[in-house]
Amino acid sequence: MTTPLNPLKPEEVARRLADGRAVLIDIREADEFARRRIGGALSRPLSTLDGKGLGLSDAREVIFTCRSGMRTGANGQRLSVACGRPAHVLEGGLDAWDQAGLPVMVNVKAPLELMRQVQIVAGSLVLVGVILGLMVSPWFLGVAGFVGAGLTFAGATGFCGMARLLALAPWNRPASA
Repeated sequence: MTTPLNPLKPEEVARRLADGRAVLIDIREADEFARRRIGGALSRPLSTLDGKGLGLSDAREVIFTCRSGMRTGANGQRLSVACGRPAHVLEGGLDAWDQAGLPVMVNVKAPLELMRQVQIVAGSLVLVGVILGLMVSPWFLGVAGFVGAGLTFAGATGFCGMARLLALAPWNRPASA
């Protein structure tokens, strides 16, 4: 799959940002952005792009990023349309930026990304279900089957009940002002 976005190395992106030629748009979800990001990047989650553009009024170059560059590359056509002008992608994303030794803002107080929480809970439930199924009663294997069915349903429909429940957890609620 080809992308209409021009890839740029992290050092080149840093130069363009430093001299004011470009604006960096992070397309990750808000929970990912809150935990770890490049300073000065604007958050425009991919899930919120609805054809109305990015809300940019100036003529600076646009550089898109995500965690690894995969999400941006896979959505290059959509991002180019939303941008309305030639655009670039940070090659390797935030991970490559970090590996290049460039500054990354980290908020360790922000909760883990919701999908990572789902993976931790689902994996733990499967592991506990299998262990209890082997040591206590085979009926506990139903826990692993139930979680597997839920993950399959989530993948097929885009609705993840576990993510919805975890989003209501106290550590995932935004702090009130």
